[in-house]
Amino acid sequence: MGKLKKYKQKTHKATAKRFRVTGTGKVVHTPQGKSHFRRRRSGRHNRSLDKLIGLANSTVARKIKKLAPYLSKYRQNPGR
Repeated sequence: MGKLKKYKQKTHKATAKRFRVTGTGKVVHTPQGKSHFRRRRSGRHNRSLDKLIGLANSTVARKIKKLAPYLSKYRQNPGR
C-alpha cells in the first residue's frame, strides 16, 4: 500500500483579511467603521480607528486560528 496523502487546510479568506497575529501570538483586528463617512466624526475618533484591537475573548481567538491556520506563519496579510 502507498502512503496516505496529507491534505493542506484551506484558509477562510474573509477571516484572513480581517485579522492578523502579532509576534507574541495575539489575534488583533481593526475597529469597525473605518471605511467611509469619516468626515462627520471628530479627529480624535478617527485617530482611534487607526489602532489595532486585541481580542478579549480567547475562545473567539481559538476559532479564528482554526479558520485561518496559517495566519501566524506568514506575515503577508495587511494590518489595515
